[in-house]
Amino acid sequence: MKLEQLIAEYRQKPSQGRIFILSGPSGAGKTLLSRKILTLFPDMLLSVSYTTRKQRPQEVDGRDYFFLTPEDFQRKIDQGDFLEWAIVHGQKYGTCRKWVTEKLNQGHDVILEIDVQGAEQVQRQNLPACSIFVAPPSMEILLRRLKGRKNEAEMDIAKRLKNAEAEIQKAPDYQYLIINDVLSEAVEQLASIIRAQRCRL
Repeated sequence: MKLEQLIAEYRQKPSQGRIFILSGPSGAGKTLLSRKILTLFPDMLLSVSYTTRKQRPQEVDGRDYFFLTPEDFQRKIDQGDFLEWAIVHGQKYGTCRKWVTEKLNQGHDVILEIDVQGAEQVQRQNLPACSIFVAPPSMEILLRRLKGRKNEAEMDIAKRLKNAEAEIQKAPDYQYLIINDVLSEAVEQLASIIRAQRCRL
């Protein structure tokens, strides 16, 4: 292959985009990381999950989540509408298969902000996916972040901390680990991973 041909093929827009899976405990900072990275990579897209949990006062349906009744969520499961779905903190969360497939086929890279159960499901489907685990610097800081939300009951915080311990056990299954201590550094680490994946032949 001549150099000119190599460069021409490399510069062509990929026929299919990539999936970037972001997983980690509640309070690790996945959502903030995603929002920051989209400002650096405006061609990337963030998949908005469906959920059965109640909408919080500051949340917007269709922007933060698509809020469904348990019956509507189950109907989507039965119809095979979800690329992945899982029960997290007692509520169901899922990713729209059709939307992700369409965006990948259009050449867009897609961020999936999903839990470890959903990540396992996506990885079993042989999709072009890069898996990244986002961890807090300590459990003490994680507790502080959850309490700082001001909208979590003590019982919910205890449940999330217990789930966090189980989720952290799955971190070695991921390709990359980002310890979200200083946000700007975590954003740059994630950006470096994205750039590296885009440079792969």
